Amino acid sequence: MSKRIVIALGGNALGNNPKEQLLAVKSTASPIVDLIEEGYEVIICHGNGPQVGMINLAIEEASKSNVIIPEIPFPECNAMSQGYIGYHLQNALREELIKRDINKPVATVITQVIVDKNDTAFQNPTKPIGAFYTKEEAEILEKEKSYVVVEDAGRGYRRVVPSPLPIGIVEEDIIKTLTKAGHIAIAVGGGGIPVIEEVHSLIGVSAVVDKDFASEKLAEVVEADYLIILTAVEKVALNYGKENEKLLDTLSINEVKQYIKEGHFARGSMLPKVEAAIKFAESKEGRKALITSLEKAKEGIEGKTGTLIV
Repeated sequence: MSKRIVIALGGNALGNNPKEQLLAVKSTASPIVDLIEEGYEVIICHGNGPQVGMINLAIEEASKSNVIIPEIPFPECNAMSQGYIGYHLQNALREELIKRDINKPVATVITQVIVDKNDTAFQNPTKPIGAFYTKEEAEILEKEKSYVVVEDAGRGYRRVVPSPLPIGIVEEDIIKTLTKAGHIAIAVGGGGIPVIEEVHSLIGVSAVVDKDFASEKLAEVVEADYLIILTAVEKVALNYGKENEKLLDTLSINEVKQYIKEGHFARGSMLPKVEAAIKFAESKEGRKALITSLEKAKEGIEGKTGTLIV
């Protein structure tokens, strides 16, 4: 049986606007198809930070200047970003597959991710989205729209939303069916659209599920062998960017947990990646998580580079 891989792509790797993204996905497709060509079953996940922020901001600005244009809730903006990124990604992958004479359909699944309405993240919003504001603009948004707005590293004020953990994936059976049929699914884009279960309904909430945790949850439910988290660096490092920087190769779960306790990984950057990697490696014996760069994904699977957590 072929090995099954869930690949988590960062949203920043896909460009900041449609023109940039069209170029970026072409270079993204090649190393992913390398893995498909080697016989791996591949499911692709991606971030959407720049894209969903762009969509949300565009709609907000348009509704300010034209009362006919309605404001659109954040879950709907998330769904739009999934469709728009998926459209570019699936076409780039299709083109690369055809070039190599590989007959595999590619489909984007607009994915909802179930979160717990009692998750403590809802009392502590931390995920910044959208534009930067002045203090005066931030105060107006807090008053008129009940946004939570915080100062962001001296760059201005930004809206923050909760980032709850995923507890289920609504479309998991569809994704499994596509994969078993030999197709390539693009799913849980941007961490998925966070929804809360209410009797028979799914209610979208203004929140952002971390892409790495959503990808990990998907990797569990589809019984993947590998979770590959792609980032800007080839390997995870201790003392990153310092003179005593140390690159890490193969690590046990206990070693990674110790490094987390020592504060080696930045919150909002490498920390969620290593936490997601631990969760997947712990979920079942034999599962492995790899953190590396997009260009080194194939070499990482072959054990030649990257940081492997087992």
